[in-house]
Amino acid sequence: MSVNPTFDTGVREAEADVVDDVDSLQLRLGADSLVWKFYGDVRGLLGFQRLAGTENCIEQLAQGVEDHSVIFSDFLGRARRTGPPVMRTVYSDDPYRWGRTVRDFHRDIKGTISDGSRYHALNPDLYYWAHATFVDQVLTMTDLFIRRLSYEEKVQIFDESRVWYELYGVSARSQPQTYDEFVEYWASMLERFVPTRTIMYATGYLRQGVPGPRWMPAPLWRIASAPINAFLRTVVVGTLPQQMRDVCNLEWDHRRQRRFDRFAAGMRALNPVFNRLPLKWLYVPWAYEGWQRTGVDPRPLHNG
Repeated sequence: MSVNPTFDTGVREAEADVVDDVDSLQLRLGADSLVWKFYGDVRGLLGFQRLAGTENCIEQLAQGVEDHSVIFSDFLGRARRTGPPVMRTVYSDDPYRWGRTVRDFHRDIKGTISDGSRYHALNPDLYYWAHATFVDQVLTMTDLFIRRLSYEEKVQIFDESRVWYELYGVSARSQPQTYDEFVEYWASMLERFVPTRTIMYATGYLRQGVPGPRWMPAPLWRIASAPINAFLRTVVVGTLPQQMRDVCNLEWDHRRQRRFDRFAAGMRALNPVFNRLPLKWLYVPWAYEGWQRTGVDPRPLHNG
């Protein structure tokens, strides 16, 4: 039986469904959680394209980004404005307030998609999909680049993600109830991927190469950028689900998969080295602030 089989009808309700009657004092994750340990780790940044890309392969979400953001004129600026509030929902000392702030950014994001049906960013089916991509990022990037997670740890991360989602104050009607259901849900959503204008724009650098500075002659940039593009087309494309590679026309083959697997294995082998780095180097700023505030050193925690 498919999890959330009514996504296509539910998302077309296009109505906000928010929830505010929760105990904000009890609703939080903490330094003992696996989400705290792994979400803000700098190695997770290697999954930036998987996170942003999988979100925007669903038409309603991509249309909302196209209609209501500045992705086409200020791509990096949008990322800088979006990331910190979500991080603070996990790591701040007032996660309830930050979760509601993130939610309320989306109150007026609504419109129509190509078939004329409506969407609303606070529709639970659509909002949970956006959250699911963050959950997937924690699970996938940890397992690829930090250390292999046990099944029990994946279950724990999913269970913690339910608290994380509740902090946003959006109906949980579309949320899977178990980790196994989440895996099934994720697989079903991958089959809904389409080549939206937003995602084709956002992945253009992976097909065409990173654009060079205006002052550098194009032939020189082609030489200088070759190793950068090779890294991106192996490591960044390697993090993506095959369904996303397919809809975005991103080349992939067994040879690149083997290179990617070697890179990921090398990163995992270096985990003891990463865990000796200064905390400020190992975590993004908002996570580092959380660890500093709690007085907990996460480096010896949950190392498997």
